[in-house]
Amino acid sequence: MSKKTFTVGEVKQLSANPYVKSVSTKGITYTDEFKQLFIASNQQGKLPRDIFEACGFDVQIIGMTRIKAAGTRWRSNYQDQGALGLQDARGKHSGRPLKRELSLEEKNARLEAQIHLLRAENELLKKIRMAERGWNRIKRAPNVHYRLIWRIVHTYDLRRMVRYLCKIAGVSTSGYYRYFSAPAIHRRHQKERADEELRVPISRAFHFKKRNKGARSIKMTLEGQFQIVWNLKRIRRIMKKYSIVCPIRKANPYKQMMKATHEHRTVPNLLQRHFKQGIPAKVLLTDITYLTYGKGKRAYLSTIKDSSTNEILAYHVSDRITMDLATNTLIHLQKNRRFKKAKGAFIHSDQGTHYTHLDFQKKVKRMGLGQSMSRRGNCWDNAPQESFFGHFKDEVSLKNCTTLDEVKREIKAYMTYYNHYRYQWNLKRMTPVEYRDHLLQAM
Repeated sequence: MSKKTFTVGEVKQLSANPYVKSVSTKGITYTDEFKQLFIASNQQGKLPRDIFEACGFDVQIIGMTRIKAAGTRWRSNYQDQGALGLQDARGKHSGRPLKRELSLEEKNARLEAQIHLLRAENELLKKIRMAERGWNRIKRAPNVHYRLIWRIVHTYDLRRMVRYLCKIAGVSTSGYYRYFSAPAIHRRHQKERADEELRVPISRAFHFKKRNKGARSIKMTLEGQFQIVWNLKRIRRIMKKYSIVCPIRKANPYKQMMKATHEHRTVPNLLQRHFKQGIPAKVLLTDITYLTYGKGKRAYLSTIKDSSTNEILAYHVSDRITMDLATNTLIHLQKNRRFKKAKGAFIHSDQGTHYTHLDFQKKVKRMGLGQSMSRRGNCWDNAPQESFFGHFKDEVSLKNCTTLDEVKREIKAYMTYYNHYRYQWNLKRMTPVEYRDHLLQAM
């Protein structure tokens, strides 16, 4: 069919021809009389162009492509049905044949084929959902659909349904046949053999000196030890294909997943490094650090610090870095009778999962506090809290502690010393508690 469209003027000119039944910008419907005249004249040896011109049509407007297509259609209908094939009355058709109505058996066969395709896709999703969580939300490559369709066709003997299965799967039929053509299969086998050859030196570099390595270290080892120069992308592709995974400093998928869900939300940086505002209990800083004690044992310390006075208002120690570590610190803050929050008070932290979790944020809101967060990966936005942890680790010795209770007693003693007896030059040579009382008297 010709893609040529008619202008408004051309539509008006064609409509004036007595052999035209109706016309639009996309096509023409001719009268039955003209179709019969065309067949009779064509059988006498006249060319389609001459017949149209003799009947008053402008061939330049209609176009030869449209004329030839109409002539071919009419001749075919006339040979099949005679004069009835040229009629355009209700219940008859003369031009392009109407879409054939599917029989009940054909409809059932298509529905059954579609059910088989959906079942096969569900089976595939079940197999890979643990390895690639969230894969069903990503648009799959066409070759995955091709293999699914091939399996369904050969399992359920649906060789006549390939076109329909490709249609409901959203892939092209020509692509399906091309994927399973002999040249394509040969290319894939060649690529598989080439990848297998690449795997051997990469595996040797990965296990070189019995030290597992990442892609960049493998690349440097190949160049330095085996004089092989390969692209980093190629190395990563082979590692992924053959599951060569470096266990060192692997990305934590759980953290990434938590950040992507609605259960974890970041908030703007309200503090903007204005740490010293001269108002006690207005800007609260919080963070978590790890502590090593005994023979390689580890504990975790969460604190809340008054940014203006440097006073540690609340802290919590645990041997596990769970959500309770942060929320229990807030509970200790509530129990602190000396803490009287100022107007517009808020708590500032980094973007750790403890502070982006809804449980922590709801707790902060119930306490009547606002919330602020540092920019991602910027420790300077919470510098006073980081500085406290640095001094704490320098001044507290936990090596002699063998149990968590001993660690807690040592930390409790230091917090009392820090708040009441540790004088600080930047606090006008006062302790944090003395400086807090000084600010309150001046207000």
